[in-house]
Formats: sequence, C-alpha cells, structure tokens
Amino acid sequence: MTTTATPQRATRRRSRLRMRNTLLGWSFILPNFLGFATLTVVPVIVLFYMSLTSWNIFGSSQFIGIDNFVRLAKDASFRTSFVNTLYYSVMHIPLTIVVSLGLALLLNNKLRGVAFFRTAAFFPYITSIVAIALVWNLLFSPDYGPINEILRAIGISNPPGWLTSANWSMPAVVIISTWRDMGYYMVLFLAALQTVPRELHEAARMDGANVFERFWNVTLPSLRPTMFFVTVMLTINSFKIFDLILVLTNGGPGQSTMVISQFIYRKGFEENDFGYASAASVVLFLLCIIVTIVQFMWNQRKSAR
Repeated sequence: MTTTATPQRATRRRSRLRMRNTLLGWSFILPNFLGFATLTVVPVIVLFYMSLTSWNIFGSSQFIGIDNFVRLAKDASFRTSFVNTLYYSVMHIPLTIVVSLGLALLLNNKLRGVAFFRTAAFFPYITSIVAIALVWNLLFSPDYGPINEILRAIGISNPPGWLTSANWSMPAVVIISTWRDMGYYMVLFLAALQTVPRELHEAARMDGANVFERFWNVTLPSLRPTMFFVTVMLTINSFKIFDLILVLTNGGPGQSTMVISQFIYRKGFEENDFGYASAASVVLFLLCIIVTIVQFMWNQRKSAR
C-alpha cells in the first residue's frame, strides 16, 4: 500500500513542479508577447483592413476592396518610388557589405590606436541625421563643395551636381548612407571575425594558401551566419529608407530620390489619404517578406551543401 502510494506522490510532485516552471516561464515572456501583439500584430491587421478602405482624417472609412491596389498599379509616382527603392537597395546593400567587411578585416589586426579607429568608424551611426544631412550637403555642394573642388583639381572640369542632379542624387544618397551604416555592420563583422579559430588559418598557411585563399576558403565560410544576418537586416533597412532621404533631398530633384516610404508619408500625412497610404504600406511589407523568405531559402540551400 505504501509502496504504491510513494510513486504516485512523486509523480504528482513532478507534475506540480513542471506546472510551476511552465507558469514561471510564461510570466517572463507574456509581457513581451502582449507588447508585441499590441504594438505590432494589431497595427498590422488594422493596416491590412485600412488598405481595403477609402478613409481620410475628416470622415469615416468606406470599404472599397482592392481599388487602392489597382490605383497603385496605375500610379506613375508609385512606380517611380518602387523603382527608386530597388535602385537604392541594389547599390546600397553590396557596397555597405564590402566596405564594412573591409573595415572589420583591417581593424581586426593589432594596430596602434585600433580602439580609436573602431570608435571613429562607428561614430557616424549614432550621429544625428540632421547633422549628417547638413554636413554632406555642404560637401556635395556643386559650386563650392570640397568634393567637387578636388575633382576639378585632378582635371575633371565638369563634376557632378550630386544632390542637385536628377542623375547623381541617388548615388550621392547611397554614398552617404553607406558612410553612415558601415560602422554598425563593421562591429558585427568584427565580432564574428574574432570567433574564427586561428588554427584554421594556421593549417591553411602551412598548406601553402596565400592571403586571398585563406580569406576565401577560411574566413568567408566562417562568417556565413553573420553575413546572412547582415544581408537580411541591410535589405529590410534599405527598403524602409526614409529619414536620410527626407532631410537630404526630400525626394528630389523632381522624384529622382523618392522611395516607397516617402510616398507613403506623403499620401498619409500630407494628403490625408490613409487608405491609399495603407495599400502602399502593404506592398512594402510584402516586398520585405518575399525578399526575406528568398534569402532564408537561399541560405538554407547553401548551408545544406
């Protein structure tokens, strides 16, 4: 009788302990879930509904189905902003990866004053966007800017107009954005480089591999998880670029630097057409989701090899 009751008490004790641990775990993560649902999930659901309505700040919403999306397909300004977003992303993502990885490789060495240079490279990322825009507008000034003065000094008599030129404004924005972002991603690459086993480099060096071969066959494969994370984050941030372009060019000259996020801002907060702005936001949301899924699938295929 006592022998039978003892295992039952032990089982009940384990069940109570498991339940207590489960409740304790939920008590830690439930506030985060509630915050995520309140600040992210619910607004996204409302966004999808608003994209199917015609609504402005002065009246009630009216359900119109997919009319907003049909209107987007015919809107020349939206098509321009869509192309500009892709143009910016295609230029900004690889350039930022190359520059930030190059800085990380350089500053991963034991150099005199390396801590200062790491801080200096990261500093633009935490600098005010307004200050960045003001300084770079002066640097890129077509008539008196130092950059064009240097180009004239080396023999280029007709340097670009940069931020005042429809052809050169987007490349100028990409240069400024890369300069601003490179420090942050440099820190990520730098942390990953310091986890690469030195034994692998020593073995490759003993096998006769030169610097480039060691970088290609040892360093890059070790950086694959970090490279994937950086690529995903850069892609999403490139699609959502807004603040830097707003203070630098405000989408100009003309519409040469207007991106989807600024199109959404203009339709929603300047023209009060919230339903139409929500439809454009849904397109941007789906674009980010599709590209991210493609990147995940590509990374899984590479990892499986």
